Amino acid sequence: MSTYTHESMINHHGPGFLSQLAETFHVWRQRYQSRRELARWSDRELHDIGISWSDVAYEADKPFWRA
Repeated sequence: MSTYTHESMINHHGPGFLSQLAETFHVWRQRYQSRRELARWSDRELHDIGISWSDVAYEADKPFWRA
């Protein structure tokens, strides 16, 4: 059985509105989770990556929609 797909059967349109919306929600959720996890790190872990508690507070206080 062949898996060849005729050129006329391929979707040539870019991502639709719903897939763009889903991707936006995915990015927002990742930001939210990453910021909450960072806020739980110990002093030692923060020191290892070279950031301070003030950096963590600044990042954790951002709303999820802000990069």
